Amino acid sequence: MTLLLREAIGGSLRRARTHRRRTLREVSHQARVSLGYLSEVERGRKEASSELLAAICDALEFPLPELLTEVADAMRPVPVQPLVPIGTRHTDLRRPVTVPQSVSAGTPATPLVSVAA
Repeated sequence: MTLLLREAIGGSLRRARTHRRRTLREVSHQARVSLGYLSEVERGRKEASSELLAAICDALEFPLPELLTEVADAMRPVPVQPLVPIGTRHTDLRRPVTVPQSVSAGTPATPLVSVAA
């Protein structure tokens, strides 16, 4: 399932708050937002306005550009691992993989699996 922007923002805000050992009550009071609404934002249930995000970031002493960079990194797609034939030894992974003629001709070949780099 795709990570939503509001979920990524909420997760980053919650991590920043807990890392700073601040309570929801403290941050909501300082940011002048209700505790319930801040909780909903942190859980990714509510979309926070830019003004509200700025107030929360100020209360956390967490620069808004840093929040946005963290969120962008969280939402960036994970690179797909290359596929190699089943049964390939780890020492063979250093050699270039050639495509068998049967694959290029359209006939079934050895199944492929993903291998972590």
